[in-house]
Amino acid sequence: MRKWFIGILVVLVVAGGILWATVDKDMRGLILHMPTNKDVLFWSIPQRDATFRALDRIPILSKARIISCGKKPYPLPKGAPLEVGIDVDAYMKDQRTAALVIVQDGKIRLEKYGLGFSSDGRWTSFSVAKSFTSTLVGAAIKDGYIKSIDGKVSAYIPDLKGSVYDDVTIKQLLTMTSGVKWNEDYGDPKSDVASFNAHKAEPSVDVTVSYMRKLKREAPPGTKWVYKTGETNLIGVLVSSATGKNLSDYLSEKIWRPFGMKQDATWLLGPTGHEISGCCIQASTRDYARFGLFMLGGGIANGKPVLPNGWITEATRKQVDTTRPGYGYGYQWWVWDDGTYMARGIFGQGIFIDPKRKLVIASNSNWPQASDRLGGDQDKKRSAFYKQVQLAIDREAKP
Repeated sequence: MRKWFIGILVVLVVAGGILWATVDKDMRGLILHMPTNKDVLFWSIPQRDATFRALDRIPILSKARIISCGKKPYPLPKGAPLEVGIDVDAYMKDQRTAALVIVQDGKIRLEKYGLGFSSDGRWTSFSVAKSFTSTLVGAAIKDGYIKSIDGKVSAYIPDLKGSVYDDVTIKQLLTMTSGVKWNEDYGDPKSDVASFNAHKAEPSVDVTVSYMRKLKREAPPGTKWVYKTGETNLIGVLVSSATGKNLSDYLSEKIWRPFGMKQDATWLLGPTGHEISGCCIQASTRDYARFGLFMLGGGIANGKPVLPNGWITEATRKQVDTTRPGYGYGYQWWVWDDGTYMARGIFGQGIFIDPKRKLVIASNSNWPQASDRLGGDQDKKRSAFYKQVQLAIDREAKP
């Protein structure tokens, strides 16, 4: 019996060694630092380092759907190296940056990677996905699936009828001015943003709709801005309901394939099968930059307009003031008075777009904290870096 047990143990050790030798380095890191719970807000830094590049490879956390790319990638030629005027390597180390891609006038001016990440990898977007989701609303209007952003949300999501969202418009969802009470405190395990991830859906009801329709009102619709990830998830359900298509396929159909993203991406799914549209696209950093170029180019893909006339102007201008100094809010875009705007996600994900300078800065990171509101000044340092890049481009333009 003892010899039999030792033989089985040897076989298991050998099999484990072969498996370890055949998996890639990202999967090895994931095995070594597998999260012990489903709440990303409370993972350790090593767990996040390993998992942010492999979230779609952990089906126990969430299943994912592929966003298919096309066969002809949008070109990103190398431009002249950009002299930013600061130590970029030190900045990336301080930011815990995995990827930094600066594209100006259609050319890559700077591209660097850290944390063992590379151009071939996919990093999760977190709330950067909100700007993708709102753009799909524009596409659905252009395609005739949605009549107007002034329409009622409950007309497209009947399960919201009779709830606090019955009289909320699509525009009020896009600008997060529904007046519904919500807590987005990333440090509070009892906040809505933490609680709704663990919510058990009612039978035959989408999990987000099931949670959101039980919330209470704190202000009349259109009068108060409060940042609510749950409402972006509602926007995703709305787009899927209106188009009859899942978000991954619709994003692939309207932008990912025709514009020329180089790699397939993925979008994590909630427990009832809808994409988690306020979060969780996994894509290469270059393809995030390409999305910025899609916006800079007026929303044209394969020579055809994807969005209604004037959509980008309205989506990326200040529709409402926010509680954060210096930031306004458009249609799920953070905006500044100088015409620049940004998709941004916790832990340092971002796509910064400056139309005046034809500039896109795509970056992915793993900050020590989810946001500056929990301590630290990483967001302030990133904004200062954007200013340095703008100044560097302006210096080049001087005769």
